[in-house]
Amino acid sequence: MAEPDILIYVATRYLPEHAPEQPGKYAFAYHITIQNRSDVTVQLLNRYWLITDANGKSSEIRGAGVVGKQPIIEPGDEFQYTSGAIIDTPVGNMQGYYEMTTDNGLEFRAPIDIFTLAVPNVIN
Repeated sequence: MAEPDILIYVATRYLPEHAPEQPGKYAFAYHITIQNRSDVTVQLLNRYWLITDANGKSSEIRGAGVVGKQPIIEPGDEFQYTSGAIIDTPVGNMQGYYEMTTDNGLEFRAPIDIFTLAVPNVIN
């Protein structure tokens, strides 16, 4: 059986109002839409993120579910959530994957393509 067709869309936003107390930290929100374009039900079990700032400093995030949930996504449906990241530079990027399973037990990874975190007008 082929892996289910899962599409992942990302929109990012700089959050100057959420900047940490210490200088040199930049807060970003990312809004994720996960679309199940297959004919089987899937469940998101775990997440993995690789977050890299402009200095090359990387951090890895692994954990169960997203925003406290392990959503079940029916065929043709989607799941959306918003979360955040704090990095040391005004520009960085994120990439990763979701570990998912189908209702018949097939486990697979749905990749999340690299996307940019950037303070507006920093990149021309």
